[in-house]
Amino acid sequence: MKILFTSVGRRVELIQAFRSAAKRLAVDITIIGADLVTDAPALYFCDEHLQVVRISDPLYIPNLVEYCAENKIDCLIPTIDTDLNLLAINKHKFEAVGTKVLISAVDKVKLCRDKNYTADYFISLGLKSPRPVNSVGKFEEAMMQGQVSFPAFIKPKDGSSSIDAYKVNNLEDLNVYAQKIGDYIIQPFISGREYTIDIFGDYEGNPVFITPRERLAVRSGEVLKTRITQDHKMIEEMKVLCADFKPCGQITVQLIREESTGDDYYIEINPRFGGGAPLSIKAGADSAEAVIRMLLGQSLSYSEGAARDGAIYSRFDQSICINP
Repeated sequence: MKILFTSVGRRVELIQAFRSAAKRLAVDITIIGADLVTDAPALYFCDEHLQVVRISDPLYIPNLVEYCAENKIDCLIPTIDTDLNLLAINKHKFEAVGTKVLISAVDKVKLCRDKNYTADYFISLGLKSPRPVNSVGKFEEAMMQGQVSFPAFIKPKDGSSSIDAYKVNNLEDLNVYAQKIGDYIIQPFISGREYTIDIFGDYEGNPVFITPRERLAVRSGEVLKTRITQDHKMIEEMKVLCADFKPCGQITVQLIREESTGDDYYIEINPRFGGGAPLSIKAGADSAEAVIRMLLGQSLSYSEGAARDGAIYSRFDQSICINP
């Protein structure tokens, strides 16, 4: 079995999770890491390396398809936001050469990448989400009508990893950050506890694992410490989302539970393995094993509460010499 991870970067924990799952299942696996650079740390935990052109290069997809065809790659798994639209649009090209791509449908990926559509999508499902506006002027108008107030939150409409995402307390700062970001959205700031929900779905979009976890500590948008939280309300809300979204493979959903009302405000969906996804895997919601079982042709069913409730994971950095 051959699995290719694109933009593998620092995803060492994810690679290790797949390695461990294959060992438990007695599956002979070859893990290939693709990246723009040759010194990405996760490459050195893979069996083979593939250096690729930039995602914006017109040859990115043709080169990947050719590699998958020539090397009989069974499955391609994306790990960053920037190539999701491309892979979703070109999924059929990979499937034509026998490579499964673990990515959701094009229309769903597009609504995830544009935060304007994401909020509308949550609301269409009966879930709460802070409505965005696309200009400081519109935010001012809403303030005058008593619909919003400071603090507010401004971020890129297609951003990730909390890059250029800011809490602002006044109009002057809002204008400064708006000029800096360029293509942005502004949302009401929701005060409360932050959660990520790791969801894994089979090829037909049926959920296999739904694992909420509280974000206890975060650095640059990626979780440093998390607590598995088998919250019934969140899980039921995500079953509603899954019935429409039909996730293929891993998606992560982020929300804030408002501190005074206890209402869940859903913020974004990332249709890929999130940086903290290996923590849910370690706790028992083993989506790496699920991927391998799917590739073996096994059917999967929903596993309620697979991750150990209350388990806390704290992460750390580690180095590797890349020119021994």
